[in-house]
Amino acid sequence: MIHAVIMAGGSGTRFWPESRAARPKQLLPLAGELSMLQTTVRRLGALVPLERVLIATNEALVPAVAEQFPELESGSILGEPCKRDTAPCIGLAALLILRTDHDATMVVMPADHVIKEEEAFRAALGYADQLLLEDPTRLVTFGIRPTYPAESFGYAERGERITPPKNVEQHWNTYRVQRFREKPQGDLAREFFEAGTFYWNSGIFVWKAKAIVDALSRFQPEMAEHLRRIADTAGTPAFEETFRREFSAIKGISIDFAVMEQADNVVVIEAPFSWDDVGSWQAMARLHPADSQGNTVLAQHLGIDTARCIVRGPDGHLIVTLGLQDCVVVHTPDATLIADKSQEEAVRQVVKQINERGWDAFL
Repeated sequence: MIHAVIMAGGSGTRFWPESRAARPKQLLPLAGELSMLQTTVRRLGALVPLERVLIATNEALVPAVAEQFPELESGSILGEPCKRDTAPCIGLAALLILRTDHDATMVVMPADHVIKEEEAFRAALGYADQLLLEDPTRLVTFGIRPTYPAESFGYAERGERITPPKNVEQHWNTYRVQRFREKPQGDLAREFFEAGTFYWNSGIFVWKAKAIVDALSRFQPEMAEHLRRIADTAGTPAFEETFRREFSAIKGISIDFAVMEQADNVVVIEAPFSWDDVGSWQAMARLHPADSQGNTVLAQHLGIDTARCIVRGPDGHLIVTLGLQDCVVVHTPDATLIADKSQEEAVRQVVKQINERGWDAFL
């Protein structure tokens, strides 16, 4: 059966002041009426029913996640005691899934992506599952055909084409991954874009739970041993204490570094769906229509001599901008951000300085 693991533990600092420690961006309705996490779960549809969804987050967010999914059983929300990046999270989820389904297929995805073609997305997941039936050791990822020379995404370089499994009704271009490349800068990003053989690494994976556990045992044996100790106590009174002790002892590392860049049976499917990694306020301009002056307005707004701005605020609060261009304006009940769009990465520094000043109420 297909199971889904949704990673929802990020802090979303670049979406401050709306994203806060107690309610980070994945729990916010940034791309529609539902939160990003709720939309991610809904996107799975009947392919992965709720009883086969595991949401991995940090322990402080477990109550907030449970509030958004009251129908989820408590064991379906995994609250990590500390941040250790994606590899330990994925490995533990795989071990827990294997306790009840020894032949499980895992879909792993972040909670903060926007994918509008939901039917195509589910069909592509089904095709990936067919690839695993043919070879259960494969590790499948989805590549996004670049639309510009992005410097903020990792890339996967494709190698030889893979012939689709027999009797598959619908399939997409699939290749062996020749190598992964980290976020390129300047000329290198343009080189990747112009080559036509590089995809943006979407961070969405499909594999057999056993295959990823085996890969972690091979490439990260110390981590794998800690994770096994945790999984062995699942469902017992010792679980919480063991989880905290063993997980804290793990050295954090991403699944890309831990496994994907070392494994020799990684394949990439050219994604048949649009994809947006909603990383900062500028994503709002891609997700919502602009007015005649190029402003993306998600508020009650009066703009005079205002162009190419992103304006967001709560209902019942009027935001007036005069003589602004290429700015981000975000108003919340207790904090307001006004920033040049070119400084969006520095929002993280804002959060850091607020923390250093001890202004915890605004974090």
